[in-house]
Amino acid sequence: MIKLKTSRTFLLLILIPIFIEALVFLIIPILGTLGISFLDYNPLNHSSRFVGLDNYRELLDDPDAVKALKNTIVFTLVAVALNIVISLTVATLISQMKSNKTRSFFRMIVFLPCMAPMVASAVVWGRSIFNTKIGLVNQIIEAFGGDGVAWTGDAKYVMFSVIVFTLWADLGYNIILYSAGIDGIPGEVYEAAELDHAGGWKKFYHITLPLLGRTTTFVVLMTLISYFQMFAQFSVLLYKDGPQNSGLVLTSYIYENAFIYKEMGYASALSVVLFLLILIVSIVQQRINRVDWEY
Repeated sequence: MIKLKTSRTFLLLILIPIFIEALVFLIIPILGTLGISFLDYNPLNHSSRFVGLDNYRELLDDPDAVKALKNTIVFTLVAVALNIVISLTVATLISQMKSNKTRSFFRMIVFLPCMAPMVASAVVWGRSIFNTKIGLVNQIIEAFGGDGVAWTGDAKYVMFSVIVFTLWADLGYNIILYSAGIDGIPGEVYEAAELDHAGGWKKFYHITLPLLGRTTTFVVLMTLISYFQMFAQFSVLLYKDGPQNSGLVLTSYIYENAFIYKEMGYASALSVVLFLLILIVSIVQQRINRVDWEY
């Protein structure tokens, strides 16, 4: 009994720094943001006026806020869906390779873009790949007799361009996670399926997909949270949120209101909306993807 109490005390002592970190960097900022969202707060003013829900009412009448919300949802849903499909496909192909060295080599190749800073990668893509005049993509199109496209300067192509760049820069993480999940599936399960003359597609659909349930739940949740908060590529690839605000997302709009227009109260209200959106989507996603299985 004494040893049990000592172990619990030791565990609590170890967890104290984590609790302090969560309090200082998570709970207090969230509560502070919520409080500021009820104020007409400008850091350049000496006092702040309490406005209640006025900042939230302004959201409903602000066309830019509605546009940013719509763009954020479209970008996140499309990019996450493509990310999951491509990551799972590539990870499955890599897992089919017989040699461990070959599998490790290709995993390293797909993970390399993740090691580059997002801002630096966005600068390179904006100036050398998506550039209207000298960009690599347009040079290839023109070589086949087509006309160049203003990838980041035409409202029709802005979101497509950002999604393509994001997938290139971020796919490696999920490919590695899926590869680890596939490697963790016992080989005996596949051997039993082969004895029943199951083909490649049947093994993938009836064995790989179900047994990757927990991995998929984690990957989808983490990718959703990450993509809702994407900021760097929209700020670097696009000029002033793109034509007709076609690249305006909530993170960019929060930044503009907070640090350019100094409307901290309104920016905090936008941040609360983004927080609630991520929270709701995360809860719904977890409930939809509940899995209960064992090998």
